[in-house]
Amino acid sequence: MAIYLSNGVVVTLNGVALSDHVTSATINRAFDELEVTAMGDTAHKFVKGLEASTITLDFLNDTAATNVNATLQAAWGTTVTLTLKQTSAVISATNPEFQTTVLVNNTQDINGSVADISSQSITFTCNSPIVVDTTP
Repeated sequence: MAIYLSNGVVVTLNGVALSDHVTSATINRAFDELEVTAMGDTAHKFVKGLEASTITLDFLNDTAATNVNATLQAAWGTTVTLTLKQTSAVISATNPEFQTTVLVNNTQDINGSVADISSQSITFTCNSPIVVDTTP
């Protein structure tokens, strides 16, 4: 059994390492389900369609150059590369890197109440299949 602590995820967006500003990361891998039920079938049947995955990242806002807000602003409205690894260790079968491209959209550049830490949770829609790389 390979149980791991999920506090070392490495996140890179458009070539910029943002892990030190990410408080949560979730990959939701999914495909469209296309119905192929035919006459005489006794249950619905489905086949795999296009990949429809999303990645949700919770960021601590930071307006300094090459940090969260500047990186998101520079990529706003474009498709960029997003990679995630469970740890900073070398890519391997037990530490795969998940690679995809995402449209940068739905940012929350100002968020929070009095005395809150400004943060944002963004769900990125993947524009390409998520590739799982296990080779160093």
